[in-house]
Amino acid sequence: MAAAPTTDAPGNELWQDGWYRFARSLRSPNFGPRPPGAQIDLIVLHSISLPPGRYGGDEVQRLFTNQLDWNAHPYFDSIRGLEVSAHFYVRRNGELWQFVSCDERAWHAGPSFWRGRANCNDDSIGIELEGQEGERFELAQYETLASLCPAIAQRYAIAFVAGHEHIAPNRKADPGGGFDWLLLQQQLGWQRAMFPDTVMAR
Repeated sequence: MAAAPTTDAPGNELWQDGWYRFARSLRSPNFGPRPPGAQIDLIVLHSISLPPGRYGGDEVQRLFTNQLDWNAHPYFDSIRGLEVSAHFYVRRNGELWQFVSCDERAWHAGPSFWRGRANCNDDSIGIELEGQEGERFELAQYETLASLCPAIAQRYAIAFVAGHEHIAPNRKADPGGGFDWLLLQQQLGWQRAMFPDTVMAR
């Protein structure tokens, strides 16, 4: 079975069946069980805005819950019928949403490979940041990550943090060059070896 802590595991007061108590919950139908024996040891960071470059609306929430009006913007026709999700979504103001229990498999990574394993959806936790590839992210978003990531690590044996661009190179480019990996590493106080070599060498 997929790794899950007992009821008296450290950090249990922060979690209920894989749901983080400090996130606004909005359940997505786009998830499934993790494969037997899955080691949940990777956090994957993404960026998203719908339509691209527009912030503040509810389109991302609607996308993850299969309620997006495909006719509301010309861009949406290019993703019509897409069924995706992430575990978490961090707004520009730092507000945190959760769509899928971290005990379950969200549909955020697609074809991917990291730390010697393919299909990163199987054993990762996906966090979407409201933003666009190449643009900077807000301090409030880093502050949310600085509390969320340790909370995740209290419940799951996190050993790696990577971007979508690292687990699916030549296919994805998010969160992109505007994301400050060194700042995140310093805020978390985690070893540099947990992060992609390419971003820590900048």
